[in-house]
Amino acid sequence: MILQRFYDEPLAQASFLIGCAETGEALVVDPNRRVEQYVAMAEQAGLRITGVTESHIHADFVSGARELAAVTGATLHLSDEGGADWRYGYAAAAGAVLLREGSIISVGRIRIDVLHTPGHTPEHLSFLVTDTAAADGPVGIVTGDFVFAGDVGRPDLLEKAVGIANAATAAARVLYRSLQRFRALPEHLQVWPGHGAGSACGKGLSAMPQTTVGYELRYNWAFAARDEAEFVAQVLAGQPEPPRYFKEMKRINREGPAVIGGFRRPARMPESKLPALLSEGAVVVDLRGAAAFAAGHVPGTVNIPLNRSFTTWAGWLLPYDQAFYLVADERDEVAIDLAARDLTMIGLERIGGFFGPEVLDAWESREGGLEAAPQATLADTPAPNGAGTIIDVRNAAEWAEGHLPGARHIPLGELLDRIAEVPREGPVVLHCQGGGRSAIALSLLQARGFGNVRNLGPGFTGWRAAGLPVVRD
Repeated sequence: MILQRFYDEPLAQASFLIGCAETGEALVVDPNRRVEQYVAMAEQAGLRITGVTESHIHADFVSGARELAAVTGATLHLSDEGGADWRYGYAAAAGAVLLREGSIISVGRIRIDVLHTPGHTPEHLSFLVTDTAAADGPVGIVTGDFVFAGDVGRPDLLEKAVGIANAATAAARVLYRSLQRFRALPEHLQVWPGHGAGSACGKGLSAMPQTTVGYELRYNWAFAARDEAEFVAQVLAGQPEPPRYFKEMKRINREGPAVIGGFRRPARMPESKLPALLSEGAVVVDLRGAAAFAAGHVPGTVNIPLNRSFTTWAGWLLPYDQAFYLVADERDEVAIDLAARDLTMIGLERIGGFFGPEVLDAWESREGGLEAAPQATLADTPAPNGAGTIIDVRNAAEWAEGHLPGARHIPLGELLDRIAEVPREGPVVLHCQGGGRSAIALSLLQARGFGNVRNLGPGFTGWRAAGLPVVRD
């Protein structure tokens, strides 16, 4: 048996190629849109991709299953569990083989038994892998978003992200029952999960690329719960807010993602086009780091730095229903290629074009020039009940652990929806844990005409380190 793990850092997402060296067949599980990586690996190993499957209808990225099947001619294998609302709308047209509990996928001499493991989502499947050429029992299980290293798939996404009322508690109970099946598996089995640390599909994922059933039974918090009620309470507590784009991903992946034929660099735009776009209210994203943006940027542009968190905040803040534009200080255009790839991975394909570093040079010579993003220090932060407002843009769990006295809590992902709560009369000081998210928040407010706003660079970490007061609700 040949097993290859692929890992996408921005998505914290894992996919797997399982191949039979004897027959040259291979199956890919949970592919993303970077389908060329699977094709290249298969060719290198002397394999041909004959099957493509996925554990569930993903919420955090656009599935590459349909694209990979189109490129390779492989057969799609898709879940038929979960009821009518959770069936793939494109399965029949794609000639997909439908999978249920007890189905078997054969990859040469590799036997893959399909287990229905609902809870994270109703249609979720796991794949028990046996190399029949070497053993009469399974070697491991591909768990998708069912069991992670150190955590389990969150059951609240249907309620929080998709908007199905009162779904979280019921899904948590279903997940608890699915976990009892996991308990019964042989402890030596390898566990190959679909996400690692940094994913919003759980609240405490380990960075370990794989684990074992026995290790998780001993050290995963979910298996320490004494009964169903305790598990339900624990699994629903402290879950991070799901990014806004998760709902869009569910729709795209259920209906069937477009076959895009690879990533494409957006068109380069002349500098002269930018003033008109900004005056029309177009969203223009500066990809540079927060420090470079703060030193000087085109007024009206928004800063989402091209770093590991780029995909998350782009999915929270950028529109799916209109074109948007990019700015990068990269003369070799590497940043544009990376940004276009990461955006396409979550379905943000309406990139109208990009502006290179010449737009910054040209704007600097204009009347008014580039705009700065002012920083606040610990000394000039507004005092509680005094003039000015402090806005904490961290998530709910961070806020609950402690916050600045008198601060208002508006998480970054909700800022645009709650912008009416931000006073136009300053000063307004924004902060997060270390200054990164609040820098994005500052750019959003500046782009919408807020003048007297500042970013508390040291953030909550600097505030606490300085011994300043912290309160808890």
